[in-house]
Amino acid sequence: MKKFTFLAILAFIGFAFTASAQIQKGNVLMGGDIGNLSLGLNSPSTFTADITPKAAWFIKDNVALGAYGRFGISTEKGTGSDVRYGIGALGRYYTGSDVEVLKHGRIFGEANVGLGGQNLRGPGGSTNGLELGFGPGFAYFITPSIGLETLLKYNGVVGFGSSAYQHSLTLNFGFQIYLPGQSTLNKVKRDVK
Repeated sequence: MKKFTFLAILAFIGFAFTASAQIQKGNVLMGGDIGNLSLGLNSPSTFTADITPKAAWFIKDNVALGAYGRFGISTEKGTGSDVRYGIGALGRYYTGSDVEVLKHGRIFGEANVGLGGQNLRGPGGSTNGLELGFGPGFAYFITPSIGLETLLKYNGVVGFGSSAYQHSLTLNFGFQIYLPGQSTLNKVKRDVK
């Protein structure tokens, strides 16, 4: 019973935090984005989607560093598939509360660098090598620990293959969970006593 009471108080205090509490030093971001999502209904039918899981640690307030993976596919019946992939490091910077767009929203910038590639069917060819990306985003916190995001991002791959450079502009939608770090948990424990 004592453990349940402690967990209930911990959950209540967690919900009492504002959006800014989730982007403090020591906290963790986990989630992902979906981009380029389309389902063609005409003949020939097509399907396109990119999935990008992410994890990052806030090294200081409003600044997170972490890693991402990316897998994307575009397929059209009878013609094969385009495949996109990548893995690397990412960084995020959230604006301060002085530029809040909505009460529970924050604007952020995201940049990434890693290894990736695009293998395209047809004359587009393939490129495998250094992957770069950057762009602005907006996170809206539906709860103190869960954020819905949209991110407009430029992605480029420079390297080897039949094409030395490929790039695109994508609009991604994401779901992130902001977990408290050990320092936040210790503060909550001290506040409960």
